[in-house]
Amino acid sequence: MFEQSKTLIEEAKKIIIIQAENPDGDSLGSSLALEEILSDLGKEVVLYCPVDIPKYMHYINGWDRVVSDFDPKADLAIIVDTTADVLLTKVLETPGVRHYLESHPVIVIDHHIQSEGSLSFEHTILEREAVATSEIIYELAEKSGWAMTHQAAENMMVAIMSDSLGLTTQNVTADTYLTVSKLAALGAKQSDIEGRRREYMKKAPEILAYKGRLIERIEYFLDGKLAVVHIPWNEIQEFSDQYNPSVLVLDEMRLVTGVEIGVAIKTYPDGKLTGKLRANIPIAEKVAGFFGGGGHVYASGFRVYEDYDKIISELVTATDKALTDYESSIS
Repeated sequence: MFEQSKTLIEEAKKIIIIQAENPDGDSLGSSLALEEILSDLGKEVVLYCPVDIPKYMHYINGWDRVVSDFDPKADLAIIVDTTADVLLTKVLETPGVRHYLESHPVIVIDHHIQSEGSLSFEHTILEREAVATSEIIYELAEKSGWAMTHQAAENMMVAIMSDSLGLTTQNVTADTYLTVSKLAALGAKQSDIEGRRREYMKKAPEILAYKGRLIERIEYFLDGKLAVVHIPWNEIQEFSDQYNPSVLVLDEMRLVTGVEIGVAIKTYPDGKLTGKLRANIPIAEKVAGFFGGGGHVYASGFRVYEDYDKIISELVTATDKALTDYESSIS
């Protein structure tokens, strides 16, 4: 699919790069890297996301070029970091966007291996297991002979470091280290990125106090193997702009003795619930899949419209089965 993607990109004059409604360091870094690379090819590039980029990601240079108005005049769309309709709900509900995607060429670049047909419109897909979408973007640019500036390299480094938590996650491979070394050779400096990130990650006193309240609310199921925290809509409104409430505690939850998977569940006024999963063993994707979600084996997510108590019951059932299957596979 690299050749087909290369051809589509080189034939297009104007390209819109689409992030899902849950932007993260990988989706933003990948979008900015593509903008840099494709602009150097003479393309007009529009960066689109249906929601505002959260403040805690403002350390990523170029975040302010992302717009929330969809430009239907683009010749080609590139979707980054997702292959699932459920994560593009706001995009697809925007008037005219579904028609655009069904009538224009679309490239999807993602590092989550999903089941075939998870997107409801025709697309060309660049997809393989990788720690971040930017690994695949680097491969596309390298194979295509496209120039990569130091800024493109920095953007890809941001994406990889974000999704791998600084090269510490279980899905980091030798290929990941090789890509990072090549990005460093192109001028990307992780020390500069980390310096900016640390400055933006500083928490206001009220955020630290809120983190304490979240920790007090964590519930444990399945003899302590499943940890769950609930984040209601009023707290999403109050704190999300400063810091993602889920991110505040998910890693803390995974570090509790005996916990195999942590889940942060947010509830919204329209009845929607979202779950963000982080696991110590490779079961996150399977648990999220029970609710029609996905991701990868250590980090996944889902979105449903259900009663919270019902979701908790189903989450316990899904996790219990995933744990049993995993323990059987290694015995």
